[in-house]
Amino acid sequence: MEMPDAPLILVVEDERPIVRFLVASLGGQNYRLAVAESGAQALAMIDARLPDLIILDLGLPDMDGVEIIDHVRQWSRLPIIVLSARDQEKDKIDALDRGADDYLAKPFGVGELSARLRVALRHLARAAEGEDGCAGEFTSGDLRVDLQQRRVYVRGEEVHLTPIEYRLLTVMITHAGKMLTHRFLLREVWGPGYFEEVHQLRVHMANLRRKIEPEPARPRYVLTEQGVGYRLAAED
Repeated sequence: MEMPDAPLILVVEDERPIVRFLVASLGGQNYRLAVAESGAQALAMIDARLPDLIILDLGLPDMDGVEIIDHVRQWSRLPIIVLSARDQEKDKIDALDRGADDYLAKPFGVGELSARLRVALRHLARAAEGEDGCAGEFTSGDLRVDLQQRRVYVRGEEVHLTPIEYRLLTVMITHAGKMLTHRFLLREVWGPGYFEEVHQLRVHMANLRRKIEPEPARPRYVLTEQGVGYRLAAED
């Protein structure tokens, strides 16, 4: 039975087999679902019903899905997870840089989608409570970060990070579980004007991994999204 206070998810998708799959897969997970099969219908439903999260296909019959991202980001931090047959890096980067919270290429697994939904809704709840993601403590596996004292521990032993490495880590903690593009990380850590310094970012990320990862060549915490950016694993 659908709970009236369950999160409302708007599925923007024109392929009916995928809609049926999503409704069947997510309908039993304490979500309320609404479906829009075109961009115009989606925009009307977003403005009228204000969903808690949007699952968005980019290839809509009447407009490109990134136009919906642009519309929402003018006024809201509403989580947007893209599900798209477009698996080119430039498409992922464009959608993420324009404000999507995550990106899954079709075909996708419902388990992975469910995990991304939970992460996105947790971020929404923290934002509603006024948390900035950089207070208290972050823990994932053997990694513990005391954000008040600015101390980092791995398996109980303190590790010393450079200011850049620590800033990278705290930015990823703020967005733990989300796919972050190179451009986003460069802007957040170095500021505007450093968008082309991807090599510099990779060097610092490699140094950070050497300090916090049990096996830097097989990272557990700082995961690479090939050609797009990085994701900090968040324990669910």
